[in-house]
Amino acid sequence: MLAYTYIEHGRFGLLDKPKPELKDSRDAIVRMTLGSICTSDLHIKHGSVPRAVPGITVGHEMVGVVEQVGSRVTSVKPGDRVTVNVETFCGECFFCQHGYVNNCTDVNGGWALGCRIDGGQAEYVRVPYADRGLNRIPDSVSDEQALFVGDVLATGFWAARISEISGDDTVLVIGAGPTGICTLLCVMLKKPKRIIVCEKSSERIRFIREHYPDVLVTEPEECKEFVLRNSDHGGADVVLEVAGAGDTFRLAWECARPNAVVTVVALYDNPQILPLPDMYGKNLTFKTGGVDGCDCAEILRLIEAGKIDTTPLITHRFPLTKIEEAYRVFENRLDGVIKVAIAGK
Repeated sequence: MLAYTYIEHGRFGLLDKPKPELKDSRDAIVRMTLGSICTSDLHIKHGSVPRAVPGITVGHEMVGVVEQVGSRVTSVKPGDRVTVNVETFCGECFFCQHGYVNNCTDVNGGWALGCRIDGGQAEYVRVPYADRGLNRIPDSVSDEQALFVGDVLATGFWAARISEISGDDTVLVIGAGPTGICTLLCVMLKKPKRIIVCEKSSERIRFIREHYPDVLVTEPEECKEFVLRNSDHGGADVVLEVAGAGDTFRLAWECARPNAVVTVVALYDNPQILPLPDMYGKNLTFKTGGVDGCDCAEILRLIEAGKIDTTPLITHRFPLTKIEEAYRVFENRLDGVIKVAIAGK
């Protein structure tokens, strides 16, 4: 089968690999029908994910059809259309039992697919703990509607959930890339008093204004003053940092009011400085880390009910055989790209 593979630092390639087989009674084999490229894939390519294993098939954002299941899999069956969770989790350890599935203690717990074990930018993928990692797509929901459920949309939903957003809040979302927009959609479900998005790309600013006209938009250079003018208590009540650029971590805490919540969603290429003397007295609460992707069933219900729609994010479509071109467009942000869809078998 065709599989897009992490060959070495800075180099991916489309290789011919054997079709995966069941290794455990809780595994499933899924035929990929649609996948996408995540910024985390680029982080692997450029060496920002040290735990990534050369030789693995990359990709962790995907939907498909179940081909085969192990004897202990009960929640899905061959022929089911499914979303695939970015995280592998047993559901039984301390962290899984408390909803912290990103920290599952299984040897392949957390983000494994497309990082430490073969992922889904391929014709087929083996999904461990399939009862946990697969969610059946409702018949009325298309593959494109469900494409981002297992990763970037789960991330936005998790970020909004942990950020303690109330109806009186001013919420600042820094970054209007794919994860930022998915975070914005999930913040909108909380119905805060106002939402501000900070973004430097003129194309992405136009996208936000076109699709979400009630959202306020500002650029990084003006963000701090803009937030001060458009908030009630000297800054944003909640800040979600989704950009991961060189100066956005500092921007996040500077734009927060005293006693605010700052949720760091971004994955950085370099270490960030926590200048405690500068922020002393602001009494901020920081929430950081990788997504706990345990809300996929609820997200699918919201999509089915018409409350979340991420299909406008899909700006480009390619077959798996053209994935090199898809990466070139996505990585270089060409032609107004936000997300690409990669068609499998």
